[in-house]
Amino acid sequence: MNKSILGLDKTKSANLVYSLNGLLANFQIYYQNLRGLHWNIKGKNFFELHVKFEEFYTDSQVKVDDIAERILTLQGKPLHTFTDYIKRHSVPVGKDISNDVEGVELVVNSLSELLKIEREILNFQMKQMMKEQIL
Repeated sequence: MNKSILGLDKTKSANLVYSLNGLLANFQIYYQNLRGLHWNIKGKNFFELHVKFEEFYTDSQVKVDDIAERILTLQGKPLHTFTDYIKRHSVPVGKDISNDVEGVELVVNSLSELLKIEREILNFQMKQMMKEQIL
């Protein structure tokens, strides 16, 4: 078995890096959506949403950094250009959204997609661990 300096299987690590880069791309799109919503939101819920979107994008910034650092730990290279993010994303891109209800819908849909991606990564990794236990 071809092992990394950390003692991890290089092929499995490369597969995980690929998946984490997809998650990273989606979080970056989500982050940009939140910034746009924070700047442009209008409506009767402006004050509450303006603060909440800032809270969400600040939290997303931390998650983006955590994902990138995990990729580096696995000896991978985190995606870092918007060209790469656009190629790999599945989270919806919100452009010119100022309506409060539409903004909340975008956030809910984005979070649903992010959770789906995270679960896929976790399920795949769990299956890999189970296979190793059986062998």
